[in-house]
Amino acid sequence: MDIVEFFQLSSGKWFSQRTSHHLAFQQNESSKSELQIELLPKTDAAVVKLCEQHEIDPALALCGARVNWDGTMESKEKYAGNTMLVPIADPDKPNEGKLLRELGGAETAPVAGRYVMSSDDTLTIITEYQAMSSEEQLWFASNNLRLRTSILKQSGGFSMASFYSEIRKGVAAPPADAKTQSVAEKNA
Repeated sequence: MDIVEFFQLSSGKWFSQRTSHHLAFQQNESSKSELQIELLPKTDAAVVKLCEQHEIDPALALCGARVNWDGTMESKEKYAGNTMLVPIADPDKPNEGKLLRELGGAETAPVAGRYVMSSDDTLTIITEYQAMSSEEQLWFASNNLRLRTSILKQSGGFSMASFYSEIRKGVAAPPADAKTQSVAEKNA
């Protein structure tokens, strides 16, 4: 599986449950959220705009993914947001590259991380921020169950580890021909 196929399989509505452990404080917290993930063609205006913000030729974009979330922490505190992701493949390593991200979540400015799509279909995303770094791993246990781990480290040593289980809501995974089409678009 390549990153475009991974984003295609991720498209849709998801119910997400997260458990986080704040290592420095020895505290746990949980949350629940609704996710909406939409695959966008590399020619979409939002994909082109994000590439231009990062001073990257939009023709190098493989696709885009728009992600929206709306959730509640166990303390009943609500949170919501959105972001756009655009993968740019490394010309020498097609399953690795940059992952452009617009504002959303912890970001205060557009961010470029790295991604690696492994041979076991696990997507690893590594992002360096001004005072912190994160590493996420995402994989599918089945077409309608996605799992994710995340480690967040701050320069002062504070870190948080999270585990997510994400269940597709109400519909099956995209049909195989949709995956083929997005791969064809990628190569166009």
